[in-house]
Amino acid sequence: MDHTTPFSSNFIFFITPLPFRSTFLSFTILPNFADGSLSLAWNQPGEFAGGPSISNPRVIHSAEDDGQKVNNLLEMDRGEGVNDGFSGPGPNDSLLPGLIDDVALNCLAWVSGSDYTSLSCINKRFNKLISSGYLYGLRKQLKAVEHLVYMVCDPRGWVAFDPKVNKWMSLPKIPCDECFNHADKESLAVGCELLVFGREMMEFAIWKYSMVCRGWVKCQGMNQPRCLFGSSSLGSIAIIAGGSDKYGNVLKSAELYDSSSGMWELLPSMHTPRRLCSGFFMDGKFYVIGGMSSITVSLTCGEEYDLKTRNWRKIEGMYPYVNEGVQAPPLVAVVDNQLYAVEHVTNMVKKYDKDKNTWNELGRLPVRADSSNGWGLAFKACGEQLLVVGGQRGPEGEAIVLSSWCPKSGVRNGTIDWQVLGVKENVGVFVYNCAVMGC
Repeated sequence: MDHTTPFSSNFIFFITPLPFRSTFLSFTILPNFADGSLSLAWNQPGEFAGGPSISNPRVIHSAEDDGQKVNNLLEMDRGEGVNDGFSGPGPNDSLLPGLIDDVALNCLAWVSGSDYTSLSCINKRFNKLISSGYLYGLRKQLKAVEHLVYMVCDPRGWVAFDPKVNKWMSLPKIPCDECFNHADKESLAVGCELLVFGREMMEFAIWKYSMVCRGWVKCQGMNQPRCLFGSSSLGSIAIIAGGSDKYGNVLKSAELYDSSSGMWELLPSMHTPRRLCSGFFMDGKFYVIGGMSSITVSLTCGEEYDLKTRNWRKIEGMYPYVNEGVQAPPLVAVVDNQLYAVEHVTNMVKKYDKDKNTWNELGRLPVRADSSNGWGLAFKACGEQLLVVGGQRGPEGEAIVLSSWCPKSGVRNGTIDWQVLGVKENVGVFVYNCAVMGC
C-alpha cells in the first residue's frame, strides 16, 4: 500500500525536545487545513508522542548564526493564508504558535523529510519555506540527516521509501521521451537530488529529481556523455568514472558533479579504461573496481582517486572476482569507511581488508543474486546499515523486500541477522534502479 496522501488534521509530528530547565519537553503539531493555521499540544516531560526518542538532543540553533538569510526567509508572506485564499496568520504570528521563528525553524528541521510535501500544503508561507530548501541546509547543520531509498521496480515509475516511518511515496513521472523511458538507465543520489542517466533518440540524457522542488528537470550533460560507468557521491558532490560512449568505446575519463551548482568538471583520467565497473567513496577518497576494458578482458585491479592531490593510484588485485560479461557490475557498499561486496555466484557478503588487500567472507544474502547473475538486486549503504533490495516470490505473489543489517552488530556463527525494513507488493521481483539519498 502506498501512503502518499497528505496527513490528516490529527496527524502527529514528532519534534525534537526543547531544553527547558533540567527537563526536556516535546510537543505535537496539529495542522488545520481549513484555515491554514497550526496549534501545538505540549506533551508531558519525557513523553515523545509516538516518535523516536533522541538520546542526545541538540541545543536550539540561533537565527543569528545565519544572519540576514534567515530574517529574509521569515519575512516572506507573513500575511498569506492557504492556497484556497483564506486569510492566514497576522504579521506578529510565528510559524509555530508560541515560538519565535528561529526556534520554530529548528523544530521543523526535525520533522521527517517525507512529510515536507504535506507540510507545504498547510499555507503559502510553509510552501515557500519548504520550496526554499532552507530546512535541508539546517538539517545538515543539526545532523538531522535521514535516508530515503529510491527505486524502480515496474513501469509505473520511481517510488521512494522512508525506512524511519515505513512510508512509501510515488514520484511524478519523468517528462522524458519514449526512448529514454524504455532504455536502460543508471541512477545516483547526490545532495538532495536524484540523477537518472539514460539515452534519448539521438544522445545520452540526464534527468534529476529535486527533493526541494519536488519535480523533474533536465540536468546539464556531462562533458563526455557515457553509460555503464562507476559512480558514487559524497555529500553534495559525485564522481563518475569510466563507462562507454555512444559509439561503444570504453572510457578512462572521469568527471565530478557539484549538486550545488549543477555543473560537471573533468577530472584527470584513470590509468585503465573500464566499463561495467562500480565506484564508492572510502576514507575521503574515490575508488573504482571491477569492470571490463574490452569485450573479453575483465579487470581485477582497482583505482583510487585522491581529491586533494588529484592523482589516481592503481591497486592490483583489489577485486579478484572477474566479470564474465553477463554479470552485473560489482555490488559494493561502504559503511563506516569499511567496504563490503556481494559475490554473485555464492550469494555471500564479503568485507574488504584494507591492510592486506584481501576479502573475508561474512555470511549469506537474504535473497538470491546468482539466479540473475547479480542483476535486479541492489546492495547499498543506508546510514550505518547495509541495505539489500531484492525480489521474492511467495504464496501471496511477488514482492520487493528491503532488508538491512548493521555491521556493528557483528556476525554470529557465520550468519548475518538481516532485518526486514519494508515490503513493496505487486511490483515484480526485479529492481531496475536503486539509489539511497541522505539529506
